[in-house]
Amino acid sequence: MQTTIIVDADAMPRDALATVDRLSHRFGAAVVTVSSINHEFSRPGHVVVDAHPQATDMEIVSRLKKGQPFVVVTQDYGLAALALGQGARVISPHGLIFTANNIDLFLAERDLNSHQRRATGRSRGPRARTKVDADRFEQSLITLLNENWP
Repeated sequence: MQTTIIVDADAMPRDALATVDRLSHRFGAAVVTVSSINHEFSRPGHVVVDAHPQATDMEIVSRLKKGQPFVVVTQDYGLAALALGQGARVISPHGLIFTANNIDLFLAERDLNSHQRRATGRSRGPRARTKVDADRFEQSLITLLNENWP
């Protein structure tokens, strides 16, 4: 059964997408990228959805089928939780593999950060991507693509 890598392309670093493309060829995986119309870019297999804040997430989740090999690439903890619930493997562009054992911690962290932003009115943007992030992403994606699927 062919693995499908579904990429949340709304905030996907270009070098991480290049890694997905390279490894998909190596492992014989299909790639589907999904983004809102606000982040549209042209590539084979790309799906554009409307600008609703959750449209990309819902499109990705609707494509997942339990028992089939899917890897979802996203930095969205909510989407990661939904994808895990559908049996997908989930990885962030920084190489963090989300699991049933760690997703609750990330969701709680997101909630705490949201409360802090509302209280202080301040927020930090994401940290700059590093070579270590790129290497970790590649190694973690290889790990997921090598897994035996149920």
